[in-house]
Amino acid sequence: MALTALVHLLLLAQIVGSELQHTVQRGDSLSKVGARYGVSTQELAEANGIELTSVLRVGQTLKVNTRHIVPSNFGASIVVNVPQRMLFFFSSNGPVQSFPVSAGRRGWKTPIGEFTVTNLETDPTWDVPLSIQEEMRQQGKPVVTRVPPSPQNPLGKYWIGLSIPGVGIHGTNAPSSIYSLVTHGCVRLNPDDIEKLFSQVETGVKGRMIYQPVLVVKEDRSVFLEVHPDAYKTEPDPLSAVLATARMEQYADLLDMTLVREVIRKQDGVARDVTLRH
Repeated sequence: MALTALVHLLLLAQIVGSELQHTVQRGDSLSKVGARYGVSTQELAEANGIELTSVLRVGQTLKVNTRHIVPSNFGASIVVNVPQRMLFFFSSNGPVQSFPVSAGRRGWKTPIGEFTVTNLETDPTWDVPLSIQEEMRQQGKPVVTRVPPSPQNPLGKYWIGLSIPGVGIHGTNAPSSIYSLVTHGCVRLNPDDIEKLFSQVETGVKGRMIYQPVLVVKEDRSVFLEVHPDAYKTEPDPLSAVLATARMEQYADLLDMTLVREVIRKQDGVARDVTLRH
C-alpha cells in the first residue's frame, strides 16, 4: 500500500476496547485468554508481571488491555485488518463492534480488497479445497475431502460466504488459534463472536480486507498509536507512516518521539498514548 493511501486510511479512526480484568477459569492459559480478547501473550505477561511460561491459578486476576484503533471503513460494513487480526462491524443502529480473528498465514495470504457477502450458512459442510488436500498429502496426513457438520468441523457452526473465491468468514473448532495468522486465507472467529456477527449480517453486505500494521489517531489533545508485526512484509517504515499522518493532520508537535519509537519497537498491538506531556 502506498504511503499516501495508508495516511488517508488513518484519518477517520477511533478507539474501541478498554482496560479490564479477567478472572482465570479452569483450563485458562495466557494463550487462551489472549485469543479470546485479542491480546498477545507477551503483552499479557508483561502487563501482569509474570513469565510467558507461567501456569495460571483458578481465581487469579489478570489485567487485560483490549484497546484497538478502528481504521476507516470507507463505507463498508465489515472491515478485516489482517495484521491487526481484528474484524470490525459497522452497524447502522449501534457502535462499531470489534472481534479478534485469525487470518491467512504468510505463505497463504488473505486476499486484500473489497468483497460482498454472498451467502450465509448454519452448520456448514467443509468441502476441502484441492490445494489443502495436496498440503495434507505433502505433510503425510490422511487426505480428507469432505467434513460434515460436527464438533470436528474446522468451519465451526457458521459460515459467511464472500465474493472472494475460496475465502469466507467462519467459526472454528480451535478457539485458541484466534488472534494469529494461521489460516489458508479465511477469516476465523471465536464461536461466540461468529454467532453474534452472523445474526447481524445479510447477503449483499459490503466489506473490505485491508493490510494496515500501523494505526494512529488523535482524540482531543491525545495521540494514540498501535503497531503490529508486518507479517506479509509490505510496510517497511512504520515511523514514516506515523510522522506523515501527524504532519498532515498538524499534530506532530503532540508526539513524544521516545514513546513513538518504543511502541514501534514492541509492536504489541495495543493502542498506546504517545502524547508529549509538558
